[in-house]
Amino acid sequence: MVIEQLLASISAINAEHDSKLSAMRDLIAGKFQRPLNPGNRKVLIFSAFADTAEYLYRELAPALKDRGYESALVTGQGNPSTTLGKGYGFQQALTLFSPKSKQRHLVMPRESSEIDVLIATDCISEGQNLQDCDFLVNYDIHWNPVRIIQRFGRIDRIGSTNERIQLVNFWPDISLDEYINLKERVENRMVIADLAATADDNVLTQEASDAAFRKEQLRKLQDEVIELEDVRTGVSITDLGLNDFRMDLLGYIKEHGELAGTPKGLHAVVPADRAQGLKPGALFVLRNINADENLNRGNRLHPHYLVYLDDEGQVIADHTEVKHLLDLIRAGCRNRNEPAWEVCRIFNAATRDGAEMGKYSELLTEAIRSMIDVAEERDVDSLFTPGRTTALAQTIAGLDDFELIAFLAIVERPVDG
Repeated sequence: MVIEQLLASISAINAEHDSKLSAMRDLIAGKFQRPLNPGNRKVLIFSAFADTAEYLYRELAPALKDRGYESALVTGQGNPSTTLGKGYGFQQALTLFSPKSKQRHLVMPRESSEIDVLIATDCISEGQNLQDCDFLVNYDIHWNPVRIIQRFGRIDRIGSTNERIQLVNFWPDISLDEYINLKERVENRMVIADLAATADDNVLTQEASDAAFRKEQLRKLQDEVIELEDVRTGVSITDLGLNDFRMDLLGYIKEHGELAGTPKGLHAVVPADRAQGLKPGALFVLRNINADENLNRGNRLHPHYLVYLDDEGQVIADHTEVKHLLDLIRAGCRNRNEPAWEVCRIFNAATRDGAEMGKYSELLTEAIRSMIDVAEERDVDSLFTPGRTTALAQTIAGLDDFELIAFLAIVERPVDG
């Protein structure tokens, strides 16, 4: 009965009464009338909820189509919806939205259509290159500021040809304190339930200061125009961006046991996938065995290091790009419970089942040399910036400073026929 009354009370509320939707329409129209960069029609809209994303697509797409703008909806649930009148897959829809960065001419050479407005959930907030777009809207604000940064990272990327990019946030009507405290109350109830049931730790409660830290960062994002790395607490806002990986690791350890006894130097082989940023080469996991563990030298995994080189020994991502490298590893290994035999066979043939690893030894040497070069460059930069210099601190001397923990060999798939 109560639910029926609630439904009856809101039945008169529709899109015509939605002031937030109206503001969204005006925002898109203003962007089209006054583009940030000449000729750029791209708009990326994020929502944390699939229902909200579907609502936005339903209300916005027809009118945009009438004005000559194509739209798409990507929620991670089934195939995307588009106004192009064709059935496109997940990657195809993203390629049509960002044809330059996704290299449409290679992956969809016969396709000339483009998507102008993409409405999506956080299923694309990581690991996607969408830097053709210069205008991103958070229709709702995730309580974790890292999610906001991850979303903006889809367009704020190396390789963007846009002179300017813009982030627009729709903040909740309630105060930020109320917004964060609501989440804290929910977590506290979960803790009570855990203690009463199994006494297991609740995985959602990381640290006592976590909510306060995130509240401070959300307030800075709301009230100030800031550099995203700049926080008063002295902790980079992107440090929280590794939480997803920590949770994956904790889940793995809980299922398979500790990794302390795992032999060093293990490797895995995955297929190259240029759409995911995986070019043929090797991604190494190293440990600096001589370094001061308090000296991170721009690397949040110190004393462990990740570095990714292509087959020619050119650095694709150095050890300071931790989040990007972990995203690449996740992309290469996602949904794989068995070896990728099509590339394992190629790797085994090229190395004589691991007996001839000269190519990867050379890449390993180049990887360590690249880290020395980056460290030295950062040391020189530190001499000309405020604060403590790293130039006189402990240095990376060479190959003997590192041990190989593991590496990922990324191999081109065999050509059919």
